[in-house]
Amino acid sequence: MTQWAVVTGAGNGIGSVIVRLAIKAGYRVAAWDVDAAGVAALASELGDECVSSVVDVADEDSVRAAIDALPEAPSLVVNNAGVVRFGPLLTLSAADWRSAVDVNLTGTFLVSRCAAGRMIEAGGGAIVNISSINGIAASPNAGAYTASKAGVIMLTQHMALEWGSGGVRVNAVAPGLINAGMSEAINADPEARRLRQARVPLGRLGTAEDVAETVLFLGSDKAAYLTGQTLAVDGGITVGALDKMPRPAVVDSVGLDGAR
Repeated sequence: MTQWAVVTGAGNGIGSVIVRLAIKAGYRVAAWDVDAAGVAALASELGDECVSSVVDVADEDSVRAAIDALPEAPSLVVNNAGVVRFGPLLTLSAADWRSAVDVNLTGTFLVSRCAAGRMIEAGGGAIVNISSINGIAASPNAGAYTASKAGVIMLTQHMALEWGSGGVRVNAVAPGLINAGMSEAINADPEARRLRQARVPLGRLGTAEDVAETVLFLGSDKAAYLTGQTLAVDGGITVGALDKMPRPAVVDSVGLDGAR
């Protein structure tokens, strides 16, 4: 029996790497993107195991048609499609706000809801949503991106609770400073890359493969008892707020003498 995986935002960057690893893991992949040329080129390169479709995840009719076109219920859905519209909140246009929320959050909802119905009928499946460390800790001048990605984390928990009884597991991945996809333009600046890399406890930027491997783990039977969780693939950034914080030796012992 063919196991189908759906990957949104599959035409390039992290999405295309997820597609490649999913095929290696034995899935036949439905690669979705609004970039018709990009996703068609990927499918042409990968052959029969990858079927491309032009899908706008923010358009319910587009999503429903693509889900209905699948010959079987997907075993795995990866909500990777995303956009950024960076800028200060004081000057962010309503159109840019809606663009980020529509794709990043509403798109995740629409794809997941359409897929979950078929998954439940088939006995279950796994959904993996791509959030961001920007959804865990706010970042200035990130426009609607931070709020939309935080929403993905809470939506992940919500869907996990509602659909767990139907055998559908829902988890999220929160990439950190990844040298791929939308961050490539930032990391192309040598000084920006040096400064960003210096903030990572593991001492390097992440790769698309780091993210994709985590996605495939969450979609596999090895994660059969995981649902509603968000894994930060970030080299330790989100736990490093106090890393290298200066502290004078005089406070190494604080409190009443003999206190336990």
